[in-house]
Amino acid sequence: MPVLRASFSLLLLSNYRLLHWNSRGGASVVIRKIDKMKPQPRSSYSSRSGSRVAVAKQAQNSNEAFVESVLKEDTTSISEEIEQVRSDPEKLQSMTVRELREITRRVGISTKGTKKELVSALLSSANGANNGKDSSSSAIQNIPSKRKESLTAIEETVEDATMITKSTIKQKKSRNKEKLVQSTAIKANSVTENTQLELSTDLQEPIVGQVEPWTILTHKNPKAEWIPYNPRSMRPPPLCRENVKFVKLLSWNVNGLRALLKSKGFSAIQLAQREDFDVLCLQETKIQEKDVEDLKELIEGYSNSFWTCSVSKLGYSGTAIISRIKPISISYGLGVPDHDSEGRLVTVEFDNFYLLCSYVPNSGDGLKRLNYRVTEWDPSLSNYLKELEKSKPVILTGDLNCAHQEIDIFNPAGNKRSAGFTIEERESFEKCYVSRGFVDTFRKQHPNVVGYTYWGYRHGGRKTNKGWRLDYFLVSDSIADNVYDSYILPDIAGSDHCPIGLVLKL
Repeated sequence: MPVLRASFSLLLLSNYRLLHWNSRGGASVVIRKIDKMKPQPRSSYSSRSGSRVAVAKQAQNSNEAFVESVLKEDTTSISEEIEQVRSDPEKLQSMTVRELREITRRVGISTKGTKKELVSALLSSANGANNGKDSSSSAIQNIPSKRKESLTAIEETVEDATMITKSTIKQKKSRNKEKLVQSTAIKANSVTENTQLELSTDLQEPIVGQVEPWTILTHKNPKAEWIPYNPRSMRPPPLCRENVKFVKLLSWNVNGLRALLKSKGFSAIQLAQREDFDVLCLQETKIQEKDVEDLKELIEGYSNSFWTCSVSKLGYSGTAIISRIKPISISYGLGVPDHDSEGRLVTVEFDNFYLLCSYVPNSGDGLKRLNYRVTEWDPSLSNYLKELEKSKPVILTGDLNCAHQEIDIFNPAGNKRSAGFTIEERESFEKCYVSRGFVDTFRKQHPNVVGYTYWGYRHGGRKTNKGWRLDYFLVSDSIADNVYDSYILPDIAGSDHCPIGLVLKL
């Protein structure tokens, strides 16, 4: 892996030494002056410049070895901590909160939370490490970006220390040394950018031993029985298509399809290969009618695609259904012009059910559209669902723009008048959908699980797990027991929402 190279000044090298490496939450350097400044005989500028260049080159090599050794020692220490947790998990229960926080700090995970949350985080970290390779080289390559940023802090600390040198020495820095500093900065930035890209690649497996934020209970006022959602341990084994007849549906608010397709690391083909879905429902595509033809063959093997776009406001809203199963019929909207101008609904009919992909209107800033949403849109969609249900079961999926219960939002108390969690929206959700026989499949399968599908960028995004559950699969009560799995895919990035899935036995 690339190694950060800090450049040391001649004065720093001759009068200071590194005393301490602290691996708790990063690296720190304690610098002590070991000798008093002694008068030095004057020498020519050229000789002093040449000497500094030579020492700088020597410092470059020695510092490379130093940083690499620190990395190895740090990852070895982390491996030992994780191994102790894995070999004796019961020991964690006997520890105090303070002791648990010391361990979590050493292994590089969040130190916030109750004792139960800290124990859960440590066990998740230990289990994650056990599933991966244990080689030290792999550990060094996969060290979290926060550690690499901390190593960058070494360089910054050293550079700050050089500020105490005499102004005359600052003015006479050689060009070679300036180039060395610039090269170091470029390499440091390159390492950080490459690490961030690696960690955010949409379809890449998470780094071994790294705690996934959505597996830690994050809620302002959690109840004792609530637990965090972990798709790696809470999903049933996959069904075999040769033995069981079923359909697999995926839904995703992509927050701009063209932007997603251009983002680094995303591949629609890889997503299809990984999830092997039969139907993909998209919301907030933000495309125009003229773009549809170019996107109809988005994924090979999924030749049936149906798109609806906003005509009242270009580059806004929009929904789509992409399927490898040919539907019996397709319809767009609710048949009400006031509702249908924004391209918020596509309906397809299959042999066993109707599938609706919907992007429910957001009540907006200042709740300007709240009245429209709860008095017009929700009742109209609800009546449409019940009409379809007269002939066969119905599945409604998409971004329904409502966190139904307090378990579905990180900060319930602070969002009482925020769009998506007002009492009016929650009551409308209950009245128009739940009370009329449509089952929230994720909540039925996971009654006490905190799992989010949306993370606002302004609050730190997915890495803080301060989210909302706004995306749903609602099904007719008559087929609710046929649901084999209703799940969330929080590891797939590319949007402020993540995909959700449904496996339905036929």
